[in-house]
Amino acid sequence: MGTEAREPGAETRHHHLRRAVRRRRNPPLRRSDITVTEQGLVRRAVKAAALGNAMEWFDFGIYAYLAVTLGKVFFPGGSDTAQLLSSFAAFAVAFLVRPLGGFFFGPLGDRVGRKKVLALTMVLMALGTFCIGLIPSYAAIGLWAPVLLLVFRLVQGFSTGGEYGGASTFIAEYAPDRKRGYYGSYLEFGTLGGYIAAAGLVTVLELLLSDAEMTSWGWRIPFLVAGPLGLVGVYLRVRLEETPAFRKAADRQGTAAEDGGPRPAGSTPRGEVKRIFAEQWRMLLLGIGLVAAYNITNYALLTYMPTYLTDEMGYDESHGLLVLLGTMAVMMAVISRVGHLNDRFGRKPLLMAGMLGFLFLSLPAFLLVKQGSMAAVIGGMLMLGLSLVCLLGTMSASLPALFPTPVRYGALAISYNLSVSLFGGTTPLIVTALIDRTGNDLMPAYYTMAAALVGVVAVSLMKETARRPLKGSPPSVATHEEARRLAAEQYEGQRSRH
Repeated sequence: MGTEAREPGAETRHHHLRRAVRRRRNPPLRRSDITVTEQGLVRRAVKAAALGNAMEWFDFGIYAYLAVTLGKVFFPGGSDTAQLLSSFAAFAVAFLVRPLGGFFFGPLGDRVGRKKVLALTMVLMALGTFCIGLIPSYAAIGLWAPVLLLVFRLVQGFSTGGEYGGASTFIAEYAPDRKRGYYGSYLEFGTLGGYIAAAGLVTVLELLLSDAEMTSWGWRIPFLVAGPLGLVGVYLRVRLEETPAFRKAADRQGTAAEDGGPRPAGSTPRGEVKRIFAEQWRMLLLGIGLVAAYNITNYALLTYMPTYLTDEMGYDESHGLLVLLGTMAVMMAVISRVGHLNDRFGRKPLLMAGMLGFLFLSLPAFLLVKQGSMAAVIGGMLMLGLSLVCLLGTMSASLPALFPTPVRYGALAISYNLSVSLFGGTTPLIVTALIDRTGNDLMPAYYTMAAALVGVVAVSLMKETARRPLKGSPPSVATHEEARRLAAEQYEGQRSRH
């Protein structure tokens, strides 16, 4: 009584209607929706991206390893500390324009494709580095020498603004979901390779040449080598195909990738940047926090430490570089294992291990280095290096997964370069200034500990992304059999739910 009688079969019809709505929202995964990445093609893509990245960081690394010599060449007069601070100031200047490079190259890579922009950044970096090797000294042309140095450092910084975001996006979009950490680790394998090549070449020159010869002409050689290396990098990148994720995103937008990529109709570069900030601001902030911690620790070890050993510990420049070379060689030997581990156990555990390593081991490591013996220095460097490799082998798979495919390159380039500009490239300058102001040569340890604490908070806030498809992209697998099995599992799962 008081209730309306339902028409016979109404419950059944309502049930079918609800099920149909759910199916429209979550359509069955078809075999054609799954990307199968051929192993040979993936390896070629990873090799080209990693080798190109190695050449980029070779270009960038040689400045850091020649900082003391460049201070004498371009900023003579004044104390050794003043020369070194001026040299690191010029190093930091390039980082001021990296966000501009990120704002320009990132959205451009989302519009015209990843590989075209990566080839362009390679050209600009090689050109800027090569031209630094041609600049006359301060003794020859006076103030114009440091001015030209700053100009070409700005070219380097602008081009690098599109490098990491593009290279990590490129590898992440090619790699199968279950092996993204492993393949992504080779990007940082290339970074370490570039640093080792730069440090190795500078070490050989310093062993073969006198201080006067290095200051007169020897410093130019590493910069001039960058020209032909850059041509090799461009060749490798131009030969690659565009990533499957970008091509599929372009198809979904109804626009061929070669004619503009996955760009909403009527969008402009400025509009795309506004869209990224409006839609992705939470992930941008998270990315900035992760990159800040990662880059402060990275630049403290890989670019500043040789100067610390020379300027604060009294080591010969070549000996300081040899210790760093050994540390980086160990890191290269284990970095692909770190990639395997974060695919198996997750990105967060490996990232947290690296952050906690810097938080708790930085001070003991620097106290060991201060002991001065070669064994103590090597021990301290390895403590920092093994903490850093947990970040290096994991971050290149973690950061691209924060953002959806249509804005991945742009959002990653913007967040990465804003953070690097503020915190990463300024690390050598800030640490040198802190030591000079306080007289405390443990300031590098305290600075990296503070960065690691920020990193611990950022890692705790991120979601686990290992073995999962990238945002806005279909699942990616290594074989056709895996694709058939995944489609069948998803279909059976939906049937059981409905």
